[in-house]
Amino acid sequence: MHRFSGWSLQHFSEAVVIEPPSEARHARVAVATLFFANGALFASCVPRYPEMKNSIGLSNAAFGAAIAGYALGALLVGLIAGFLVSRWGSSPVALVSFGAAAVNLALVGLAPTWAALAAALFVAGACDTVADVANNTHSLRVEALYKRSILNSLHGLWSIGAVVGAITSGAAAGLRLPLVLHFAIVGSVLLTMVGIAYRFLLPGGDTVERPPQHDAGDHSSSPDGQTVGRAVQRWRSRTVWTVLALGMLAATAQVMEDAGSTWSAIYLSGELGATAFVASLGFGALQASQTVGRLLADRLVDRFGDRDVARYGAALGGLTMFGALAVPMPLTTVIAFGLVGLGIGTLIPAGMRAANAAPGLSPGVGLAMAGTVLRVSGLVAAPVVGSVADAAGLRVGLAAIPVAALVAVILAGGLPGKVARR
Repeated sequence: MHRFSGWSLQHFSEAVVIEPPSEARHARVAVATLFFANGALFASCVPRYPEMKNSIGLSNAAFGAAIAGYALGALLVGLIAGFLVSRWGSSPVALVSFGAAAVNLALVGLAPTWAALAAALFVAGACDTVADVANNTHSLRVEALYKRSILNSLHGLWSIGAVVGAITSGAAAGLRLPLVLHFAIVGSVLLTMVGIAYRFLLPGGDTVERPPQHDAGDHSSSPDGQTVGRAVQRWRSRTVWTVLALGMLAATAQVMEDAGSTWSAIYLSGELGATAFVASLGFGALQASQTVGRLLADRLVDRFGDRDVARYGAALGGLTMFGALAVPMPLTTVIAFGLVGLGIGTLIPAGMRAANAAPGLSPGVGLAMAGTVLRVSGLVAAPVVGSVADAAGLRVGLAAIPVAALVAVILAGGLPGKVARR
């Protein structure tokens, strides 16, 4: 009676998609809007960097130092992002941090000196990292209501927002729209979108499931109490190291993405002699395939689990890039960059999800810790690849991609397998 046509009731129940409550569906659209807006706001700046540089009269080195202010702000303020989310909740923090970023965008366009530009970019990086932690924390609340993976597709919305922001910014540059006017329009439109979306985010505080904790405080003077206390300390230490390892996993994706984004066009046009159009395809293939991969990844994660999807994705990207570097040709290199983007799409969402679920940490704290490691990698990846390239050639420098992929395959073992969601 419990089996029919080769199907068990267990298989039948797994095949049925449980409709999430309406508040979860509304919250998913709302948090997707936050991701889209965050990506679009960030990308609105990048195509207009040359104008900012020229308007102030900065050298390449001075402008690069100013841009580093963004990463520095993200790194330093990222250390307290988890506390802010834990103290005031992901919804209010997401709204306030994005609002501050939108207002600050106009200040970036107004910056008359190197110091003003560096300070504005520092604030931009600080706002971005706080918004990132808040958005991911809230996304995981929504995902818990869906009882299936949705985080990858939400990160895909960030990528779509970045593409839209870059295209509209390029159009604004082509029309010679003044920086301040362009940034004011972008900030106003996106902040309005976020303000409307805020009304549909989940109410109440953020919670994460934690394992039972033992209180050794009342028995610390007894031998048994000291033993329990030492066990709790070791457990907390393991939690910290686990979260840092998850941050390293996300950082491998950052290294691979940054290496492709920063150096693909230079490598293709320089060492491989590709035309300017073909050289641009390396970055385009990486970003487009990463977006597609994230939009499609949630079903794979539900079917196979974060561990296998991340491990095989990293292996795919690493092996294809290794092959392209071993036998360098423009076409195969562009394809390899595309497969790198496809393979790394789930690494950051998977690392963030697992870090947020680390036992013994308040909501957002694990995310902030892993995010700090991620942003440190953003500070060092491009200079390291550039230094190696100066010493041994960019082909050797780009070996950072297969090396990072190998590290990702190893660290992916710390991710959960297929999760039975009820």
